[in-house]
Amino acid sequence: MALLHRLTPNITLIDLQFRGHVETIAAYLLYDGATAALIETGPASTVDTLLDGVQAAGAPLEALRQIFVTHIHLDHASGASVLARRLPWARIYVHPVGAPHLSDPSKLLASAARVYGDQLESLWGTIVPIAPERIVVANDGDEIPIPGSTLRVIETLGHARHHHAYFDSKSGLLFTGDIGGVRMPGVRYVRPPTAPPELDLDAWRASIARLRALDAAGLCLTHFGLVRGNLAWHWDDLEQRLVAWGDLVRAQLEQGADENAILQKLQAQVALELANLEIDPRRYDIAISYESLVAGYVRYWKKTLQSKA
Repeated sequence: MALLHRLTPNITLIDLQFRGHVETIAAYLLYDGATAALIETGPASTVDTLLDGVQAAGAPLEALRQIFVTHIHLDHASGASVLARRLPWARIYVHPVGAPHLSDPSKLLASAARVYGDQLESLWGTIVPIAPERIVVANDGDEIPIPGSTLRVIETLGHARHHHAYFDSKSGLLFTGDIGGVRMPGVRYVRPPTAPPELDLDAWRASIARLRALDAAGLCLTHFGLVRGNLAWHWDDLEQRLVAWGDLVRAQLEQGADENAILQKLQAQVALELANLEIDPRRYDIAISYESLVAGYVRYWKKTLQSKA
């Protein structure tokens, strides 16, 4: 059954119910009654849920003409290859660094296979190349007409070198991808998804500063949902934790700890941070695991410290 949240008359959140879990991965449908666009596709494994949601929201599939991905990580964009086959009239919009990996996903899949092994396809679905003519390279600052509005493309590096956020000029909503962090609905706690291999703390902080300056009406998080009100607190909480966890991991590395020891240290830190919040921490773990968090920081610090040596 489709799980929908109508955010504005033209924008609907579709809960992709990843692996049977609600409030984990969202896609956003923009529909003006004539044509439709999507922001985020989610995994290839959840495309049926996505398309059911599009139709349940009132948009016929033939109206869906534009598909925007914030970046090419599998939980955000692997569904694009399935949609390109099923909706041959639609175009996929992506960062210029990410575009070659959609038309030839071999390197992306090889990297993912090292992480997920035999679980790769069951988690993320079957991923195939997208014909280059179906891909539209979106560049920083582009103003792209969408149903009922215009979408501004904003390059937001730090989580990945191929990351965009998208700002809807009519609603004032900002679609953040992973650069806006992971936050469960109604919970005052933002987790930085510091997945490898391209974490860059300085670039991420610069992206946060850029997005703060937009004075958005709300944040549409892929993980998960719409955040309105006191957005400055959201950015503050994300940024301070991004830096604090980075400091923790660096200190552990300097003391000679291995990744397993660092993971346990970070888990203990998170338990303290969540102690007074009514939230099952495993809900955050589904969106971004401790193994991925730690691996991203470790790779970042080893690369950064080596370059300064």
